[in-house]
Amino acid sequence: MQKIAVVGSPNVGKSVIFNNLTGTYATVSNYPGTTVEVSRGKSKIGNKEFEIIDTPGIYSFLPLSEEERVTRRILMQENPCLILHVVDAKNLERMLSLTLQLLEASLPVILILNIIDEARALGMKIDTARLEKELNIPVVATVSITGEGMDILRGRIEEHVKRFC
Repeated sequence: MQKIAVVGSPNVGKSVIFNNLTGTYATVSNYPGTTVEVSRGKSKIGNKEFEIIDTPGIYSFLPLSEEERVTRRILMQENPCLILHVVDAKNLERMLSLTLQLLEASLPVILILNIIDEARALGMKIDTARLEKELNIPVVATVSITGEGMDILRGRIEEHVKRFC
């Protein structure tokens, strides 16, 4: 079964995105040799079933903590066919460095601008189409706790996996 990894800094809504994609089925386990928890679940997207992996929080692809080492190991050894990079839309500029590191590592990425409602409330306007063109990857705005944008995200995942997975 092919895998999709959900990555991002702590507190950006990775687990809510994971739960939205997997429904109620999820298993939480410690990564072998560590005390770091990794959640895994299944999701049917289009006509294919995937294992979805909710990775520990990561700030950089160059690991400094055990959590970051586990996430990097999952990305490099488990070879997911897609990486969902979840960022807090309010802090997009600060969080794009990880996006660029993932792209430099030639990993297949969809950028998820989560918590977009709070960014809008602050008066921020993010041109997702321009960002998508500049980065040359799909970009989706979501509010994971309300489900806003999740249907669009599923569609973008389905488009990606038809071409690459």
